[in-house]
Amino acid sequence: MDWTTESIDRLRALWAEGHSTAEIGRRMGVSKNAVVGKAHRLQLPARPSPIRRDPAAPRPVATGRRPTLPPLRAAMPSMPRREEPRMVITAVAVAPVPKPVAVVRAFPRVSTKTCCWPLGEPGTAGFHFCCAGAIQGKPYCGEHAALAYVRVKDRREDAA
Repeated sequence: MDWTTESIDRLRALWAEGHSTAEIGRRMGVSKNAVVGKAHRLQLPARPSPIRRDPAAPRPVATGRRPTLPPLRAAMPSMPRREEPRMVITAVAVAPVPKPVAVVRAFPRVSTKTCCWPLGEPGTAGFHFCCAGAIQGKPYCGEHAALAYVRVKDRREDAA
């Protein structure tokens, strides 16, 4: 879905009114997950979970017999607490790996003889496919075929 300013304003208004994500989706003609995703990206205030209970609400009274023994900690003499060793984690800067430069062309794919590896985010202006020649019988060039097809034997070797 293309989120226009009008649809975003409508989403914000319905969200502020307290409607469920499913109800907002029905009213706007989109899926519940589309509403949830857009609300997350817009950083709209979180909703209280319908599953979680209010901590201030009175708890139901349990029926039946309960043990009358005192709690174990109350019966034991107080002992000094031992400090647990703490691990110190330091951040290590990792140098970014340069991306290989590939010749690219705009969406859609020109022919079946070219690589169809998608580059970029679909629906944006920068989305395109790799235009290198495809391997015979495969939809990708050699570089992208190596990423797409992993032999089962190779996976087992990596696990060891």
